[in-house]
Amino acid sequence: MKHAWKIWAVILLLMLSPLGAQEIRPWDQNPRYWQYRGQPVLLLGASDDDNLFQWPDHQLKQHLDQLAQAGVNYVRNTMSDRRDRGWEVYPFRKLPRGKYDLEQFNPEYWRRLERFLLWTQQRRIVVQIEIWDRFDYSRKPWIVHPYNPANNINYTSAQSGLVLRYPKHPGANEQPFFFTTAQQQNNRIVLRYQQRFVDRLLDHTLKYDHVLYCVDNETSGDPRWGEYWAQYVRHRAAQRGRRVYVTQMWDAWDLRHPQHRNTLDHPELYAFVEVSQNNHQRGQTHWDRLLWVRQYLASRPRPTNSVKIYGADGNKFGHTNRDAVERFWRLLLAGAAAVRFHRPPAGLGASQLARINIQAARKVHRLVPFWNLRPALQLLKQREPNEAYAAAWPGKAVVIYFPQAGEVLLDLRHAQGKWKIFWMDLSRSRWAKEASLKGGEWARLAPPGPGGFVAVVAAPLRTSKRSDPTDDDASEAER
Repeated sequence: MKHAWKIWAVILLLMLSPLGAQEIRPWDQNPRYWQYRGQPVLLLGASDDDNLFQWPDHQLKQHLDQLAQAGVNYVRNTMSDRRDRGWEVYPFRKLPRGKYDLEQFNPEYWRRLERFLLWTQQRRIVVQIEIWDRFDYSRKPWIVHPYNPANNINYTSAQSGLVLRYPKHPGANEQPFFFTTAQQQNNRIVLRYQQRFVDRLLDHTLKYDHVLYCVDNETSGDPRWGEYWAQYVRHRAAQRGRRVYVTQMWDAWDLRHPQHRNTLDHPELYAFVEVSQNNHQRGQTHWDRLLWVRQYLASRPRPTNSVKIYGADGNKFGHTNRDAVERFWRLLLAGAAAVRFHRPPAGLGASQLARINIQAARKVHRLVPFWNLRPALQLLKQREPNEAYAAAWPGKAVVIYFPQAGEVLLDLRHAQGKWKIFWMDLSRSRWAKEASLKGGEWARLAPPGPGGFVAVVAAPLRTSKRSDPTDDDASEAER
């Protein structure tokens, strides 16, 4: 890239600056996780919509306060403008004649984004932005969209190569909107307006230290599109003395699919990995695919984010509330850096069940930080598929998740003395029981009640900020 040395010089200077030390970025000591404002941070998320920035002021503020109180510090924000709730607006100005002018922006759209960024930063809620959402540009949303040549004064269908209707699912990849770059169809007319939109987006986001970037929502399109925008965002940020972190979200449900290699194999372009579509998997397969990614990234670890955890009773995919909760805990024990319950009806959103599990995860994390753990299923014996999952902090602690009632043997043969075991009741987000286990042998573990439980097995003489976590049932957010 021309003048690339200048960009890297700016980035190097930024690394030495106070702002560079404050921003959300991979943790220096363990790059599988994030750090924010100089401290490692576990990102736990939920929200009732994917484009919260579009919400009316009073509803947005109330929702963000509810999230922060529950321990949420991570939300998704697509730059989507389709009229799902009726209050969404487009980023471009609508003229009196009824058509849009892509040369003029709609101040209200950008005011809403600025307000959202400010309020999330004040609550230390990290925002993962998705620049393009393919569902905005096909079927009904496309018919009324400003980029549709029927709806703007800036180009015709013949000039832009865009037709008035794309009735198929966007996964068919028939929309030329996603093929505009020089390495694809070199559609300079449309690309110019896409660049203007992204530039305006960055005018707002680059003022803040809590923003991550994802190019697309579950794309199955041309990898060159994502590469172009990842480079574009990074280049624009570097020109302004900022360093940003970008990823791409692929549509394939199997993380071993070649689509995902476009992210996994290019750490120089994609600074973190999105594994949300793995949340269409269940049980042991869900876990095994997460560990496959962990091993694939072992030589050059990066944060693994899951901004969408599917699962809610009545979900169109057939996923249940229990599926969502199981995926949440498997992600944490497998080493995910950021996890978020997807919005209703596809996920639990910010429901009571989601908030209870986030609060429970915070309490477990305060006792045994998840970033100190390593997946350790080999420590369990007499385990049925999906009966229990384990992660260990060697010599100090083991955390075991039971999706429901069960019984396994935990390998403490190389651990002497008495170990403490604390049980987290996931139905109430409360420490339910404390007991002791004898080291030097296989210890039998069974949850003290029905439903989901997490066991924290702590080494002898282990100290922590709270020697008895059962005394602490406050739902404090990570700060």
